[in-house]
Amino acid sequence: MATHFSQAGIKFLTGLKRHNERVWFDARKSVYEGELKAPMLAVIDEVNAAMETFAPEHVRPAQKCMMRIYRDIRFSKNKDPYKTNVAAWWARQGLEKTSGAGFYFHMTATEVVIAAGAYMPEKDQTLAIRRMLLKQHDEMRAMLSARALKTAGMTPIDGMKMSRGPKGFPADHPAMDLILQRQWGVGATLPVDVALGPGLVKEIAKRFKLAAPMVALLNEPLSGGAKKPMF
Repeated sequence: MATHFSQAGIKFLTGLKRHNERVWFDARKSVYEGELKAPMLAVIDEVNAAMETFAPEHVRPAQKCMMRIYRDIRFSKNKDPYKTNVAAWWARQGLEKTSGAGFYFHMTATEVVIAAGAYMPEKDQTLAIRRMLLKQHDEMRAMLSARALKTAGMTPIDGMKMSRGPKGFPADHPAMDLILQRQWGVGATLPVDVALGPGLVKEIAKRFKLAAPMVALLNEPLSGGAKKPMF
């Protein structure tokens, strides 16, 4: 069906960035529901249909994939109640509550972000990925630098590198640059016009498919979120 967003949705996000307050949002909630939430759920459904062919273990109900627009401000100095984007996260089945690696999409008033990887792995998951990289770092590098990903604008994320190697890992190991990272993945930032055209779902699915082998590799040692020794 080629769902996409509207100028009215972009206008809403632009206004929300300027007036991030409950009174403003509540007065325009119907616009959010109709111009952002409804099309976002439809986009997720269409991406799900495409993912059945290359990442079926990440297909989830649209309501479960779509992220809340409400911010958790309990422990934040920033008390703005709303996010200024609409976003979705496709977790792997069995890892929904423990993060792992997955696929991500969001749209703001000015850009579209399409990404894939492990962004908030738990402590034991980070350790498992690092241990995997001791043996499979060449495979990971090949995936991160694949020409098809580069052509699609998908480049490695910065990874939030540690300043020194984690305890128990040899400092001179050839995978140390990857082991130092706290996150592993790729992402592309596109102009918001992409979200306004009928090719949106195709653009998302194309990049998800290219990144799927990397996501599978990152999830491989996590075993559905269960803890198990790697050595």
